[in-house]
Amino acid sequence: MNFAFDEQARRLRDELRGLLAEKVPDWWRGMFVDDVRAIPFTREMCALLAQHGWLTVAWPREYGGSGADVWQQTVVREEMWAHDEPRGPQYMNLNYIGPLIMRFGTPDQQGRFLPPMASGDVIWCQGFSEPDAGSDLASLRTRAVATDDGFVVSGQKIWTSYADAPADWCLLLARTEPDRPRHEGISVLLVDMATPGITVRPIDTMAGPHEFCEVFFDDVEVPPDCLLGPRGGGWEVIRTGLTFERVGIARYARATAILERLVELARQPGVDGRRPADDPAVRQQLADLRARCEAARLLSYRVVSMQAAGAVPTVEASIARLHNTDVEQLAGHIGLEVLGPAGLLTHDDPNAVLGGIVWRQWVRNIPTTVAAGTTEIQKNIVARGLGLPPPR
Repeated sequence: MNFAFDEQARRLRDELRGLLAEKVPDWWRGMFVDDVRAIPFTREMCALLAQHGWLTVAWPREYGGSGADVWQQTVVREEMWAHDEPRGPQYMNLNYIGPLIMRFGTPDQQGRFLPPMASGDVIWCQGFSEPDAGSDLASLRTRAVATDDGFVVSGQKIWTSYADAPADWCLLLARTEPDRPRHEGISVLLVDMATPGITVRPIDTMAGPHEFCEVFFDDVEVPPDCLLGPRGGGWEVIRTGLTFERVGIARYARATAILERLVELARQPGVDGRRPADDPAVRQQLADLRARCEAARLLSYRVVSMQAAGAVPTVEASIARLHNTDVEQLAGHIGLEVLGPAGLLTHDDPNAVLGGIVWRQWVRNIPTTVAAGTTEIQKNIVARGLGLPPPR
């Protein structure tokens, strides 16, 4: 496998870095902050990326993309995550909700939903997990009862990121055939979040504001043309979507950006005149983080190479996702080890080292190993791929 970027991809990276250096403000620290400027900025940035043809760079031209290859899309992913994802919540549209509509949607659905995504004009959330259905997603209880006018949805979703952004649409999993085996009775609905009967309630967590929400559906009417894929066939739709999502987040790029800042700091004398880099323990920790970042990057590139060949890499995506989430958490932990107590200072403390990014990296990534399927779920997927017996 050749993981070398061609000249076009390298030029894209240089141009994209130039744009980000010019347009990303000093106050930007990512999505999950208590700052009313965050969501408006992400919308402005997505519109700007769309003008350059970079927002949906690898989408087919007929769907509003630039028709580039997946390696150029990888360049965009890496630069976005290295800069705290200035696309905001719209990375979900670009990485897997849009591709799902391309693959499973009707021509009318594609014409309706894809252009607003390609222009950066819409925010989506996903309604998957429930209070009693997280890792065991097939046990979900939210019901979608078929009527002459479509479906009537009742139930509750939880851990729904961006629902209070506010999201415009929701990719919703609901049970439409309660009498069928649990994996066969689930459907995917595209739900307008402005529909009467939907209530969004933010959940306070230590990871920061705007992180998670509860969403309640009380007799919410969904028209029949908002069923994505076959009725009762939603499990296959979502399995495909989760594969796209697991490889669509370049967490190793963010961890590498943190590592580079730590290495730069370690080379500078501290208050006692000593350089942290002169400590063998510090060097070992930073070297370990570098090796882990490279491993995560190459495992992700393996998945990208399979996608470029037209494959859907389920097991390989889970392997890459395991290493990506682990390395992003490790960057925060090692940052705290290198900085010591100073690493706990937040951005608003005048004495904060590196602008408080180490504290943020540590706190922000506590839930990382849960997103897009828990670590345990990923290991089970890998085990099945190896032909190992199921857990008892």
